[in-house]
Amino acid sequence: MRIWTYLLSGLVVAGSIWWQNLLVARTFIHAGHLIDPGNASVRQEVTLVIDQDRLAEVKSGFLKPAAGDQLVDLSKSWVLPGLMDMHTHLSFEYSKQAQLDRFTKNEADYAIQATLFAKRTLEAGFTTVRDLGDAYNVTVALRNAISKGTVDGPRIFTAAKSIATTGGHADPSNGMSADLRPEIGPKQGVINGPIEAREAVRQRYKDGADLIKITATAGVLSVAKSGDNPQFYDDELKAVIATARDYGMRVAAHAHGADGMKRAVLAGVDSIEHGTFMNDEIMSLMKRRGTYLVPTITAGQWVAEKAKIEGFFPRLVQPKAERIGPKILATVEKAWKEGVNIAFGTDTGVSQHGRNAQEFVYLVQAGLTPMEAIQSATVEAAKLLNASDYLGHIAPGFKADIVATDKNPLEQIEALQAISFVMKEGRIVKDLSSQSTPLSH
Repeated sequence: MRIWTYLLSGLVVAGSIWWQNLLVARTFIHAGHLIDPGNASVRQEVTLVIDQDRLAEVKSGFLKPAAGDQLVDLSKSWVLPGLMDMHTHLSFEYSKQAQLDRFTKNEADYAIQATLFAKRTLEAGFTTVRDLGDAYNVTVALRNAISKGTVDGPRIFTAAKSIATTGGHADPSNGMSADLRPEIGPKQGVINGPIEAREAVRQRYKDGADLIKITATAGVLSVAKSGDNPQFYDDELKAVIATARDYGMRVAAHAHGADGMKRAVLAGVDSIEHGTFMNDEIMSLMKRRGTYLVPTITAGQWVAEKAKIEGFFPRLVQPKAERIGPKILATVEKAWKEGVNIAFGTDTGVSQHGRNAQEFVYLVQAGLTPMEAIQSATVEAAKLLNASDYLGHIAPGFKADIVATDKNPLEQIEALQAISFVMKEGRIVKDLSSQSTPLSH
């Protein structure tokens, strides 16, 4: 008899769960102006129906929700897909004291501040980011925590620790005195030769990275003399990329100088980050190969501004910031005219988190139309991520990542710096309109 009681109880519980699932409320969004970057168009008075974490329907007109469904009134707003930043560093934020952080901050410090920066990024309207170099692999844990709903933040595709060469940009021991300098190698992301290059990629895979980031040339903020010299040999680049492909990982290459940039493009990287001294030959190569440029104009403008402040940067860094920073905008202008693929990226973490949308203003200054700038942060970013089947569009079956602003960004691109509504995977994380209402039975 007892077994029948247990079976009956189980059936009652299962039936209850089934019935509750049937009653899960949907969310209806009345979008006054829907920007569709996929078709480069704007639709008026559209209803978005969200079922759990996905868009179920996109219908013309303002449809009436059923009893129990939630209604979000964005009838006076400009609605578009969640924005995507393809170059961030969520585990840190540069300051005058940044060089001391390596000696005063622990792994837990970086992890805690990363949760704060992630929340700021999401509330700024960026529902997806690539993190291209962190401290202690904290963005792997952060990605997992966000995915589980433990903390708020954007969807993260992380490279974990960048891969560099000895003394190169992203060698974490640069600038340290000899008695403090640790012994580092592929595990810490510093390689010499193709064998160590393979080991470093495999270590990133083991650590839980989604993609690989290499520093193909010198950089601005590393405590080293050059800002643009090549730092990987061809055999090292080929080893990185071949190994990454075996593990299903894409490769992003930091590059300022032309020589190292050309090597990286020919080796087969998926994106060039910054691209400051890109020349006509490299632009032609990138067009033929479909290589993306992720401009990070924001970082260039930021370092150029801070270079004017005496003592803000170490003595080795200041002249690099002054020389390299201002050039990125003009390079992007030329690359865009030549037809190079561009995906939105800021290098935020150099500049302040939460201000990512400033990049839209710079992209428009570089010659992109507001719609093209929005496309760089939606449909083009999704292509770079190989995620065009679920990100970058507002369409049935896609992730319900939706943002809105009160002014028309196609007329005032600055409007994207004042995002009033953010939904990620069907969950409202910011709503300054306070017009979201569940309908009672």
